[in-house]
Amino acid sequence: MTLKFSCSLTFLFTEVPFLERFERAAAAGFRAVEYMFPYGYEIPAIRECLERFGLQQALFNLPAGNWDAGDRGIAVDPDRRQEFREGVHRALEVAEQLNCPRLNCLVGKRREDLPYEEQWAVLVENMRYAAEVVGGAGRTLLVEPLNTYDIPGFFLTTTREALRLIEEVGHPALKLQYDVYHMQRMEGNLTWTLRTHLSRIGHIQIADVPDRHQPGTGEIHFPFLLRELERLGYDGYVGLEYVPLGGTEASLRWMEEMGFPLEVTR
Repeated sequence: MTLKFSCSLTFLFTEVPFLERFERAAAAGFRAVEYMFPYGYEIPAIRECLERFGLQQALFNLPAGNWDAGDRGIAVDPDRRQEFREGVHRALEVAEQLNCPRLNCLVGKRREDLPYEEQWAVLVENMRYAAEVVGGAGRTLLVEPLNTYDIPGFFLTTTREALRLIEEVGHPALKLQYDVYHMQRMEGNLTWTLRTHLSRIGHIQIADVPDRHQPGTGEIHFPFLLRELERLGYDGYVGLEYVPLGGTEASLRWMEEMGFPLEVTR
C-alpha cells in the first residue's frame, strides 16, 4: 500500500504567512495538510484555501489552553473540565467546516500539587466525554504522548500510557497518534510498536532524532521504517512534522531519495 503524506503547516513552509502555505504545499505535491491549531485564523479563509488548492485537512488539535503561557493541553486539570468540554465542541465545529476527520488531544502537564491518580481519573473522564462527542459526529479522536525533553512535565509520555488510557476510556473513536520523533526519544522500539499496535493508531507523525529535522538528518532509519508501514498496510496519513533544515523545499528531497516521491501535478 502506497503511503499518504500530510504536511504540517505549523512546521513546514513557514517562510511565508500561514494562509500562503496551503498553495506552497499543493505546489510541492501534497494532497493533505495538518497543523496544530486553526483557532487564531478565519475559518472560512482556511476552507477557501483547502478547496482552491485541492487539499484535504488531515487533522488539527483540540484547544490546548494558553499556549504562550505554557499550557500544553488541559485534559488532566480538574479545575478546567468545563473549558476542556467547550474546547471539544469548538474543535468539532471547526472540523465540520473544514471536513476534517481527526482531532488530536494534547492532554497537558502534571500538577505537582495533585495526586497522579486524581489527574489520571480526570483525564479518563474528559476523554470519554470527548470520544462520545467526536465519535458521535463520525470523526476520530486521537491522543498523543510527548517527550519530556522538549516538554518537561507532560503527563502522557509513552505508548504504554496512551494505550492504557484508550483501554480505560473504552470508546472505538479514540485512537493513538504515534509521533515517531517523540517516541524514539522516550522509548525507542519503533518498528515493534508499529507492528504490535497498528490497529490502534489513527495517525503517524515523523521527524528525525535528535534535532527534529527531516528524515535523513539523524538516527532513525526511515527507509526501513516507512517501507515497513507500507508492508503492514497502514492506510492513514504520515504527517511531516519536522523543522526543515535548509529551507522547506530543499528539506523535501529526502522523499525522492528514499523512494517516496510526491507526485506534482499542478
